[in-house]
Amino acid sequence: MQKNVAYQELTRTFQRLSRFSHLSSIASWDMFTMMPPGGSAARGEALAEMSVLQHQILTDKKVGDWLAAAQSEDLNDVEQANLREMTRHYQQASLLPESLVEAKSLAGSKCEHAWRSQRPANDWQGFSANLKDVVRLSREEARLRAEAKGCSPYDALLDIFEPDMTSARLDVLFADMKSWLPDLLAKVVEKQSQQSFVPPQGPFATADQRELGLEAMKMLGFDFNAGRLDVSAHPFCGGVPEDVRITTRYDEDELLSALFGVVHETGHARYEQNLPRAWAGQPIAQARSTAIHESQSLFFEMQLGRSNAFLKHLLPAVHARFGSQAAFSEENFIAWNQRVKPGYIRVDADEVSYPAHVVLRYEIERALINGEIEVDDIPALWDEKMQAWLGLSTKDNYRNGCMQDIHWTDGGFGYFPSYTLGAMYAAQLFHAAKTALPGLQASVVDGDFSALFDWLRQNIWQHGSRFSTSQLITQATGEDLNIRYFREHLTARYL
Repeated sequence: MQKNVAYQELTRTFQRLSRFSHLSSIASWDMFTMMPPGGSAARGEALAEMSVLQHQILTDKKVGDWLAAAQSEDLNDVEQANLREMTRHYQQASLLPESLVEAKSLAGSKCEHAWRSQRPANDWQGFSANLKDVVRLSREEARLRAEAKGCSPYDALLDIFEPDMTSARLDVLFADMKSWLPDLLAKVVEKQSQQSFVPPQGPFATADQRELGLEAMKMLGFDFNAGRLDVSAHPFCGGVPEDVRITTRYDEDELLSALFGVVHETGHARYEQNLPRAWAGQPIAQARSTAIHESQSLFFEMQLGRSNAFLKHLLPAVHARFGSQAAFSEENFIAWNQRVKPGYIRVDADEVSYPAHVVLRYEIERALINGEIEVDDIPALWDEKMQAWLGLSTKDNYRNGCMQDIHWTDGGFGYFPSYTLGAMYAAQLFHAAKTALPGLQASVVDGDFSALFDWLRQNIWQHGSRFSTSQLITQATGEDLNIRYFREHLTARYL
């Protein structure tokens, strides 16, 4: 007689869902990178159809029955963790009617596609018309989820990306950060105003930038047999663990934005490529949360990538592609990469001013989803918060203000806090890795990242979603999330 019959039925169902997700992910990647504009409406409809199909499979009554039956079956620790994640996926999906899933997918595809031309044109009026539809549907989703969970609408969406996180806990973390970050930022800007930087002199041919990016990916262990690098309007990491697609965007007047965009996305990719293959196709094999995912990209980009040791190792590759201009002396190259200069664009921000971009978006999207403000209020609020945090005005500059990100176009409300939570986790993880690996800095200068990546594999990558975020971080570092490591990191590097 077959053992654990209900659980086995569930694993087959989730394996099937995983294969549909695979197709959706690659179709979405193609839409963002290579699809001709005329294909937008049809692709949006196809993706919406796929969303509905997956929703139907996941919310079938049989799945609920199997989940209930599996609770009393004889499961080992890994299977119990997988069952916990299956139950979470089922409960999240069951709260939404099929019609809402389809409408939200269609509205998101339409808004994102139009955004690509509306952002360069600074067309807030055109963009906001589509965004209002996305917000209306996102609010309906948030209402349904909040009623079931007994929480605020925004917290219900936050839980999708960051299980067990609440806006109340975020407010405590961000209040702590607000108590010291503005002063630290001001001190760093003042200190650096006394230094002289030589900016790199372009143009930097896109083809050469691409080759440098590929070389950096190779240094960082990216598996090119299971992934590739392309171009999109907004850098991202997509695809599936067996076929990871990362993208960047190039500016021939600016060298480092695309390069470190690639380093950032390579952090995401390495996490995906090292998720537990033994559990492939099951929820337990997926990344723990968006903040843990961002911790890996920021571990690569900021903790490792902007460190003196890594920049020293990277510099010969820069010389090989772009010559030996004054900007590429070792001292200046490190200083330029660690320059703190508040700016408009989040993805280009230094790590000291970056949290300001995140808190600004968090406060606006929370108020928007909770019904405290409307879409038409966003530009003025954005300008007000940018001036308060960074002393910059975005009045009438929508393209570099409230239209710069892709996340809201498809209703990704609740995602933004992941970036700064990720930075906090990354600082804590890097501190633990340095403690465990005393010779780390010398190894990085020599280009030997093997011990560091083994540490990440053992402590983060191999576990997928087996443990809660709190358990995962506590096992890796000896304590739950502690913001002091982020503050200590910024202070040590910049002051």
